Amino acid sequence: MSDLIVRPSPVPDKDGRLLSVTPASAGWDYVGFEAYRLEPGATLSRETGDREFCLVLLSGKANIATADGEWKDVGGRMDVFEGTPPYSVYVPAGNRFAVEALTPLELAVCAAPGRGGRASRLIAPADVGAEVRGSGSTERYIHNILPESEPADSLLVVEVFTPAGHWSSYPPHKHDRDALPDESLLEETYYFRVKPEQGFAVQRVYTDDRSLDETLAVGDGQTVLVPKGYHPVSAPPGYEVYYLNVMAGPERVWRFHNDPDHAWIVKKS
Repeated sequence: MSDLIVRPSPVPDKDGRLLSVTPASAGWDYVGFEAYRLEPGATLSRETGDREFCLVLLSGKANIATADGEWKDVGGRMDVFEGTPPYSVYVPAGNRFAVEALTPLELAVCAAPGRGGRASRLIAPADVGAEVRGSGSTERYIHNILPESEPADSLLVVEVFTPAGHWSSYPPHKHDRDALPDESLLEETYYFRVKPEQGFAVQRVYTDDRSLDETLAVGDGQTVLVPKGYHPVSAPPGYEVYYLNVMAGPERVWRFHNDPDHAWIVKKS
């Protein structure tokens, strides 16, 4: 059983938490990630301390309040596979948040070090940049929830829809060296959903020297840790694959390096 896969609890805990990744549990320095399933009327409250947060409403509706903002009845899609951009709320360090579920709610809580001094804000679907990457069997659909072009201290958050039979995070790329402007050091989590839910995604995580080289069968609701190395994903025929990426590192810049053995793929005319 791979240490890179974090599996959800069969039943949420008393707070609705299904799984948790912290810097301590992952053995790294920046990224934190939690997935929650809240029933209508359930609440989740937290002080942010020295961390900034991005609350992503994966599905369902909620009321969300922070120390400096309040948003009622936010949320639109009721299933991630509707493919529409989500509602999210950015909460800076030195703040707090409270979430009240209005419907069954799947909530992603993304965290990284923050300096504070920013305002909380709603990230509505219209604020999310949508793009198509790749072509043919590498075509996938991207929602840039919290890209580097939008204000934050550490967090980068993006979701990806990979059609059945397609590849994403491909050709294999990595971002594990603090070597700007060519490559940035970013830890990363992948939170997977699979449709139909009995399916799986395939993800390989490997380094140039193969000191890390694991090929993972990832189930619905599971999270993969990417501490270093290349990390391509495949959606088997018959199964759509969704994942939410959370990245953070010493510099809030996404600069990646393609595996030289496979970089020719993007150079084809």
